[in-house]
Amino acid sequence: MLRNGSRPAGTVLTGGVVHTLDQEDRVVEALAVRGRLIARAGSAREVAPLIGPDTRVIDLRGRSVLPGINDSHLHGVWLGAMWPDLLMEQLAEGEHEGAPVRLENERQRRAAILRTGRLLASLGVTSYTEPGLGPGEDAGRTGCFGSAALHDYAQLAADGRLTARVTALMLFGQLDGPSTLTALREGLRAFRPPAEVPGWLRVAGVKIFADGIPPMGTAWTDQPYTHGGHGGLLVEGPSPEARAAALTEMIAAAHAAGYQVGVHATGGRAVRTAVEAMRAAAARDGRDRRHYIIHGDLVVPETLTAMADAGIGLNTQPGIAVATGDMLAAALGQEALAGAWPLRDALSAGVRLCLSSDAPVLTPDWRVGVAQAGLPMDEALRAYTVVPAWQDGALAWKGTLEAGKVADLCVLGGDLRTIDPSALPEVPIALTMVDGRVVHQA
Repeated sequence: MLRNGSRPAGTVLTGGVVHTLDQEDRVVEALAVRGRLIARAGSAREVAPLIGPDTRVIDLRGRSVLPGINDSHLHGVWLGAMWPDLLMEQLAEGEHEGAPVRLENERQRRAAILRTGRLLASLGVTSYTEPGLGPGEDAGRTGCFGSAALHDYAQLAADGRLTARVTALMLFGQLDGPSTLTALREGLRAFRPPAEVPGWLRVAGVKIFADGIPPMGTAWTDQPYTHGGHGGLLVEGPSPEARAAALTEMIAAAHAAGYQVGVHATGGRAVRTAVEAMRAAAARDGRDRRHYIIHGDLVVPETLTAMADAGIGLNTQPGIAVATGDMLAAALGQEALAGAWPLRDALSAGVRLCLSSDAPVLTPDWRVGVAQAGLPMDEALRAYTVVPAWQDGALAWKGTLEAGKVADLCVLGGDLRTIDPSALPEVPIALTMVDGRVVHQA
């Protein structure tokens, strides 16, 4: 079929439902891949001229193709160490802190990373964000979050052994624990993250824990807890005002150093303080670092408006709402639960919304996340593909299925136009491709 001097594609997928998720939200029949890039997305007739004698032609038989899933908040080393166990399942079974995990050396850490890669390939995940690796956890009890893991990722990426693209955030405080302005400033000055491995590993920013979580009474909330008090910030300081000022300075310092900032903030006061700090930091130099709030359980409408105006993203996990809703209500009351995790309000306000798994806290299966989100299918899919690519600063080359972008995609065993989001977990993943290479095929 090759004609007009066109170079043949290596792979053509045709006869299906290709959700490009581009700006026009085109749904087409076929896709051509040449090398590591998408060569053409269009009708079967438009793509047919790129079929040559050696082209692999995949008959989709009506199945759906999506851009590769980007899980924008997933602990890859920890997941590889724990799987198939999940933290929320362990807690539900009465294990107060979950079964112990301890990686002792480089071999174990790298084996965990590669195990996660195989698991994610089987789920159609082609990119993910490691949200917190660094010197703040070098003495941590699990061995999953220290700075050595960053260097393991870099070596695996350089060796061509990763099957998913990784964006990482540095951690200068304790995971789910206290941090200080002094430690963050010293980390920014002295710690040297590994160099970028183009397309495969980039240390993009800094993770900061602002507060804890509502069920434990450690989120900094507007509402009083049923046991009294409003929680507080994890950032060290002699008073709530001093801690808020320190958090503001931490965000400003990371921004000034050229880094994106992802702030774990769940209570309304914590989210508001972090958003105000992000807005102020960006206003000083006019630079958009794509800062974002992680979790945002109790974010209020006024803060969502401020986030949208400032281009601050929200990265949240629908499964946490399902798993901890009753606990949040017990800690803060039913009225607080009614306003928690306002995904539709965030979208209506214009906030860039990422859905993610927080695996191994929850399952890494994004299909479950879509089913739990309660959003229209197209909005949920964008929150797992297009918006995470924006968060990564990579929307120019990944996140949609368009000519010239990398061939990261997954094939699902059904037509998504006829499937209710609640039924998505039952739809199998038939094929996963990363950088033009098939890394999973059922």
